[in-house]
Amino acid sequence: MRTNRTAVDTDDIGFLLAKATQRFNELLTERLAARGFADIRPSFGSILVPLFEQDGLRLGELAARGRLSKQAVTGLVKLCEDTGLVLRERDPDDGRAFRIRLTPRGRELRKVAGTELRSLDADLVASLGKTNHAALRRALKGVIDL
Repeated sequence: MRTNRTAVDTDDIGFLLAKATQRFNELLTERLAARGFADIRPSFGSILVPLFEQDGLRLGELAARGRLSKQAVTGLVKLCEDTGLVLRERDPDDGRAFRIRLTPRGRELRKVAGTELRSLDADLVASLGKTNHAALRRALKGVIDL
């Protein structure tokens, strides 16, 4: 146990979470680039992961699932459109609204990302062990729910 801990240092949980996220994103970005998706940014995950679960969400639904403002989601959707991953379609139930759908390239990324994320997860299990891996998953969900 550290007794001379300053108010904020490199052992701070926020710093550790940020650096762990940064490293995970670096590893995933490298793997996706090697599979032909060099233009994918980590921030796209806030849009793509909810669409990987359920394609055709409205902007408000994406904002809620990604825990982002509608303005942030609008900007990220535009970037995803620019890289050919998603497209906007008029909502047949409400002509004023749009649904965001994966393009064929977006659906291919879903397959590739699934494979690479499972591989990274296996690397984590190998590094941490099953018990610590499960504890990490629970702990991260707890942080998200704060």
